[in-house]
Amino acid sequence: MIHHTMIVSFDQPLPSTALDQYLADIERVMLDSGFVQSVATRRHLPVPGEEAIPALIATAIVRVAVADTEALAKAFTAPGMHEVIDRWQARHPYKVGWANHEPLA
Repeated sequence: MIHHTMIVSFDQPLPSTALDQYLADIERVMLDSGFVQSVATRRHLPVPGEEAIPALIATAIVRVAVADTEALAKAFTAPGMHEVIDRWQARHPYKVGWANHEPLA
């Protein structure tokens, strides 16, 4: 099993309800792909002063568990995946950094 951990950073602050909807949409489309074993999403917990650090600061974290890299590749080509991503990017642009790794614990 591998985990695909995405660090999602929206260009502008989102209303809480919009962020909740984004996370629900991503979770749904990932699970609907049939290639994902689990999805966990969380909001970033800001720390005072972090905005002064020249780095990608998360809005949210999305962790996806898959059997292997082949399943991960298939999940991202599943029907509906790019429609969800494109719709959110058009409404609320964001950047994503990620890491593929073995389970941490």
